[in-house]
Amino acid sequence: MKHRRPTAAPLAKSLLSAALFAAALAAAPGPAAAQTAKFSGAPVRVGEINSYTGLPAFTIPYRQGWQLALEEINAQGGVIGCCELQVVSRDDAGKPDDAVRVAQELVTNEAVDVLAGTYFSHIGLAVADFAARNKMPFVAAEPLTDAITWSKGNRYTFRLRPSTYMQAAMLVEEAAKLPAKRWATVAPNYEYGQSAVAWFKQLLKEKRPDVEFVAEQWPAQGKLEAGPTVQALAAARPDAIFNVTFGADLAKFVREGEGRGLFRGRKVVSLLTGEPEYLEPMKDEAPEGWIVTGYPWEQIDTPAHKAFVAAYTARFKDTPKQGSLVGYITMKAVAAAVTKAKSANAEPIVDALAGLTIDTPVGPVTFRASDHQATMGAYVGTTTVKDGRGTMKDWRYADGANYLPSDEAVRKLRPAE
Repeated sequence: MKHRRPTAAPLAKSLLSAALFAAALAAAPGPAAAQTAKFSGAPVRVGEINSYTGLPAFTIPYRQGWQLALEEINAQGGVIGCCELQVVSRDDAGKPDDAVRVAQELVTNEAVDVLAGTYFSHIGLAVADFAARNKMPFVAAEPLTDAITWSKGNRYTFRLRPSTYMQAAMLVEEAAKLPAKRWATVAPNYEYGQSAVAWFKQLLKEKRPDVEFVAEQWPAQGKLEAGPTVQALAAARPDAIFNVTFGADLAKFVREGEGRGLFRGRKVVSLLTGEPEYLEPMKDEAPEGWIVTGYPWEQIDTPAHKAFVAAYTARFKDTPKQGSLVGYITMKAVAAAVTKAKSANAEPIVDALAGLTIDTPVGPVTFRASDHQATMGAYVGTTTVKDGRGTMKDWRYADGANYLPSDEAVRKLRPAE
């Protein structure tokens, strides 16, 4: 069959149409977009994997984000101009072995054409290894470890979110301006936390050779003992702290640190803390004045982003989170790659993903051909409390393209193919 590629509308116009469409669907049970279009070709199937029970604060908005994108894609004619895009979703329970098992099930029993998703870095690496061994395209939505595109990168794996290296580099720009010389770090003791701390230390020392790191705390993910952790950091008498904890661990760290005066007179630089899924639940207990990466969704006034917020709010009767944005863009990227490839076969999709540029609510994003890392950026600013909830102020959008090594440099980091 000869596939005809659909005409692409500008993103803001497309999303405004989606907002009206979502409003009409809001009362309907489940995705109904496929009912609005007739498809002449076989469905293209996406196997989606994530830690829904392990980290619902991020993954439930993420799922809603990709559901919105899926409904929009199918309402506009699907992919390749003829085919419905379908998603078969599985929970990995926050365990790499479970993630690989469900990936195998999706490929073998569900005959999916593309894999997508994952949150935790060690799970993303496990699925990336599976993708390489089985020659299956994999769009890693969230795992931040640099290994997934560099030291353990492979032909079949692409990553959307800005990595630990990229976000550390964004934060180091601000940290280097501080008078602080003595630094302490606290991070979850697995791949993501280890990578984030290593890059922050290296990049800060390159800009400020006078700094020293006087203490490190490595709590197990999800099991932070806030009292001893805060006490150990305070005992080191740092001038500033680099924090990588998130979720429930972050809330405990903030509460205990405030109560014991750990943050008094000290600047905190913190990865992901400005994301609403972590900041908003703390309400008026959210920290003030931390330098963070995050997502001030309510303050971004570009037409494309405002249209995304309108569509998402109409569909789910809730405000978007960082996960919502990631899920939405992930599914849009999969659809764009399949349509560009004009095929549901693995090799053409992989070829299409390399160098693919898509319009998103935060601007154009390109998956670099050299290392398969997307140029999606992050918002950098400071935390504050407004109207009884945590948010960001004095923020800027840091374009991911400006925080990546050259193509020549990353080729030396990736295994030979």
